[in-house]
Amino acid sequence: ASVYSASELAAREFPELDVSLRGAVSIARRLQDPLAELVKIDPKSIGVGQYQHDVNQGRLAKSLDAVVEDCVNAVGVDVNTASAPLLARISGLNATLAGNIVEYRNAKGPFRSR
Repeated sequence: ASVYSASELAAREFPELDVSLRGAVSIARRLQDPLAELVKIDPKSIGVGQYQHDVNQGRLAKSLDAVVEDCVNAVGVDVNTASAPLLARISGLNATLAGNIVEYRNAKGPFRSR
């Protein structure tokens, strides 16, 4: 929770809250929807093993990102409630497209069809 709570995303999402309260919100959200909350942080921050710093960091990052994307695609997301970081992990989308989807949804209301 501390990685997310100190992030720029958390500061934008909860500008009025102290870092410790942002951490508490993150922990509560992890109980409700772990995947939606964990996509907001770098997968390496989760801690994948004792020797994660001894391997090629580029390959590790690429592999972890692929696993996160696979998980998001396997579970699926609700486009009407998903955050931009979660949408960005869908195959074929990126942060810009995900942000545009959220902006459109906020302006026009929920999507009614595919």
